Amino acid sequence: MERVTGIGGVFFKARDPKALAAWYQEHLGIDFGDNVYTGFKWINPHHPTEPGSTTFSFFDQDTAYLQPSKKEFMINFRVKNLEELLQQLQKEGVTVVGKMENFEYGKFGWVMDPEGNKIELWEPVDGIF
Repeated sequence: MERVTGIGGVFFKARDPKALAAWYQEHLGIDFGDNVYTGFKWINPHHPTEPGSTTFSFFDQDTAYLQPSKKEFMINFRVKNLEELLQQLQKEGVTVVGKMENFEYGKFGWVMDPEGNKIELWEPVDGIF
């Protein structure tokens, strides 16, 4: 029996969900349109005829939806051309955290969003994932 096959969604609280969605759209190119949520479509390798998606969404900071957890966490986004992206984000005034790191499975870099959430950016090695 299959259990977990991927990330189904990422949800976290925000002081201003609309403004934060706009920041992610402007600086990271994630298309939220007029919403505070978006979906990433992908093909399920276990069932190629059944497409899947991963949701990314913001909730008001006073939502009870995430209770009882009070933990904060980091999101990992897959990217292309990480080195160029980090340079561009820095030019746009985005805080880059630490130095880019290389591993056999890809390159990693980190930035902070305007609400103090650390974001991990990952450029996977072709054919690895």
